[in-house]
Amino acid sequence: MTHDHTHEHPHEHDHADDHAHDHAHPHDHAHEHAGQTPEAAELNAAALDASVPDHRLTPTELSRRSLLRAAGLTGAAGAGAAAMVGVTPAMAAEGKRPGKGPGPGPGPRPGGPGGPGAVRTWLAGDHHIHTQYSSDAQYRVIDQAQHAAAYGLDWLVITDHGGATHARIGVDKVNPDIVAARATLPDTLIFQGLEWNIPAAEHGTVFVAPGRNEVAVLKQFENDYDGSVKGASSSSPANEALAVAGIQWLGGQVRSRAVTDALFLANHPARNGIDSPHEIRAWRDADPTVAIGFEGAPGHQAAGLPAGYGPGSARGYYGNAAGANSFAAYPPESYRTWGGFDWMTSTVGGLWDSLLAEGKPWSITANSDSHTIWADTSRRPDGSSSAQFAADGRYGDPVYAGAINLGAGDFWPGYYSRTHVGASDRSYTAVMRGMRDGRLWVDHGALVKAVDVRVRTTGRGRTDTETLGGTIVTRKGSRAQLTVRVDVQDRPNWSQFVPQLARVDLIRGKVDPLSATDRDTFRAPDTKVVEQWDVSGRTGTVEITYDLGVVEQAFYVRLRGTDGKRSQPGYLGAAVDPAGPAIDVVGSADPWEDLWFYTNPIWVVPAA
Repeated sequence: MTHDHTHEHPHEHDHADDHAHDHAHPHDHAHEHAGQTPEAAELNAAALDASVPDHRLTPTELSRRSLLRAAGLTGAAGAGAAAMVGVTPAMAAEGKRPGKGPGPGPGPRPGGPGGPGAVRTWLAGDHHIHTQYSSDAQYRVIDQAQHAAAYGLDWLVITDHGGATHARIGVDKVNPDIVAARATLPDTLIFQGLEWNIPAAEHGTVFVAPGRNEVAVLKQFENDYDGSVKGASSSSPANEALAVAGIQWLGGQVRSRAVTDALFLANHPARNGIDSPHEIRAWRDADPTVAIGFEGAPGHQAAGLPAGYGPGSARGYYGNAAGANSFAAYPPESYRTWGGFDWMTSTVGGLWDSLLAEGKPWSITANSDSHTIWADTSRRPDGSSSAQFAADGRYGDPVYAGAINLGAGDFWPGYYSRTHVGASDRSYTAVMRGMRDGRLWVDHGALVKAVDVRVRTTGRGRTDTETLGGTIVTRKGSRAQLTVRVDVQDRPNWSQFVPQLARVDLIRGKVDPLSATDRDTFRAPDTKVVEQWDVSGRTGTVEITYDLGVVEQAFYVRLRGTDGKRSQPGYLGAAVDPAGPAIDVVGSADPWEDLWFYTNPIWVVPAA
């Protein structure tokens, strides 16, 4: 019998276009790939073939076999489970084996106290921020970093636009400013990255761990793989392959130890309809240790504020429509945000869920995409023109304007959007590992103070627990239980009111790695909202316990929460999502009147 209950414990815990590509493609060509790419299927088959000794495998095949062994997915688990390799990367790194307790890795599983990769602290951050080294922005690095720190962020990534000027001198020139900001704000982790013009697609964040080669690696990446620099913006097999090669090259830089770590996330994926499903899958499959997710909620959230006190534009600048460059199957509704979130994320059973249902870890984030701040009183100095930018690689330092800019569409980093990363410590590498492992939840407007989600399985005298991003591999017939703890907000946000959480929703989906027959699908037909809890009026900590039943097949669960001010049946209908986020109205979408949080999933996989 399904059981759920809630408890209350009153105690404290403490631009517009962004250089849109001029693609000349409709992305409507057919793809014959089923489930996995042929290359991935062949690699899994080789790794699973016990008749082939290790010394007969290529280095790539041997690496895959080692990953499968560590995850316990060789032998009886079969090729179907093998397709779920990487659910999650922490599984392989810590040597987990289904039904046999921890493998070679020391200590308990992540999510438990003291284990390697365990979440000891949640660090809020923003991976998409622009400075005067972007042709459409204006602030100094220290301006963005100081505001981020003041608004409660622990980490941030400087991501100036890729392009000819940035590739030539900007990537070099911004580094001393970043190094100086690190010294000025030693408690804030400041990464250097860039906003990649993905060949044949949209934009993406690329960043690396600080070190002696951070500039050299980013500079070579931008010069060799940026779609604008290489003239590779239009859709073609060659340009799509260039994007895949860029991701693989970044992974090679980590493996060769040129940099300690590197990550890529796709930015505002549905804004122009040019990130097709097969491209997103190709990025992820190219190297899942580098390509880890996309923006679940874009920046530019102030753009929806009504005219008179705001830009009167579209929230996130998602005000576009299908064109010749768009993936033809995307519907008109996909070009809008829903409750401030990208349609690929906000649609239950949609594109994000289709990846999760294939057993492909793919994380979501939320960030500012900060260029020019709503209600700010600064501007670029006189004489700081596009010609000067092309010559110097930057604009002059901003100056006081004497006027309030109500036409800008951005908030300062941390002011509205936050990505929370579960990290083992407060360090650059721990943040990047937490992101790779999927230990993420996001929120708008400080809707809640904290979220803790765990799944526990019990059976045959064994108990396993996992948190966000994790995978429990358990015996069939074990029983699974979800526990949720949400610290309700009791302090004003930066718009000077205390948000009120009204509802928490549970979303569940079946996982079948071999079910996908179309690389361009954006449907997960077995994923839906299975429970909704009214928590309006609660204070302190809300606790929810929910019986997930007996584990017979692989599944995942994820959560979202809302202030309840705007809802409608989801894009795929009320039977899938009875009260999801509402589609945002262009010209009238006050972001403070429509707040949500979303979590990454937890997977449960039965062993044979």
